[in-house]
Amino acid sequence: MPLTADVAAQQVQERLRSLHRYIYDIEAERGRSEQCIDQILRAEKAVESSPSNDESSGSSQQMQLKNLYKAGLTAAEQEERVIRLALSKIYEIRAIKNERRIQARHAGNKETIGCGALMKMLLSAAQTLPLHVGRVGERAPALCGALPADSGHVARPGDAVAALVRVSDKEENWILAEVVSWLPAQGKYEVDDIDEEQKNRHVLSKRRVVPLPLMRADPRTDEQALFPKGAVVMALYPQTTCFYRAVVNRLPSSAADPYEVLFEDSSYADGYSPPERVAQRYVIAIKEGKGRST
Repeated sequence: MPLTADVAAQQVQERLRSLHRYIYDIEAERGRSEQCIDQILRAEKAVESSPSNDESSGSSQQMQLKNLYKAGLTAAEQEERVIRLALSKIYEIRAIKNERRIQARHAGNKETIGCGALMKMLLSAAQTLPLHVGRVGERAPALCGALPADSGHVARPGDAVAALVRVSDKEENWILAEVVSWLPAQGKYEVDDIDEEQKNRHVLSKRRVVPLPLMRADPRTDEQALFPKGAVVMALYPQTTCFYRAVVNRLPSSAADPYEVLFEDSSYADGYSPPERVAQRYVIAIKEGKGRST
């Protein structure tokens, strides 16, 4: 059943109210965590300064410190729980707004976006891509950073993809596109060129469509979910909507940092362009020809 504007607005407001409460809860939980940390630091200082020959006092202090560690861990876990609840509401709001945008497009209410506005929109989409924040020992999931989609993955309407399309009898390009629908009977995607000035819709086999990351990887916790230096990738060339072969020259140093890549370019003596910065969202595994992986 289509999501009407009024229903969507109501759903967003409900989630905003929940988010507002969670933000206050987060501040309260953070205050408890900071209080626990302060108590732990004071207890550790007391243990360090206690006489080494006072065994009974030392044992009591050690037990107190152990209890404080447990209390601090419990407080931190509770703070994490509330933060994740708040994040879930943010993701729900994003999903509702995305569904409304897709419905508007299907209804023919698609607003043409100029080139400058499109580039700003793509930058914003990269900067606001959700960050994977895993629990201790949890590995990053598929479509986080450089990790590919599972073999049975089917991209959803509205998902951003790289699509291999024919631009002439002898030339094919990897373009940035948006999924319109999955056609299960044909095993093909229907996608729109993200550059609305082209007004092109394509029906492509699954091997000609590469889903873009759904989450950013944090180099501090999920380095294995990033392309290594020297990896050959496809990257969105700055100020365009096309993907080209490039080599990773420098990895992101933080979750907000882009890759630094060198695009293959025969006009330069060494065959590569000067370093360009490309967001995680727009750097994907290399594919050649008609979807053949290399």
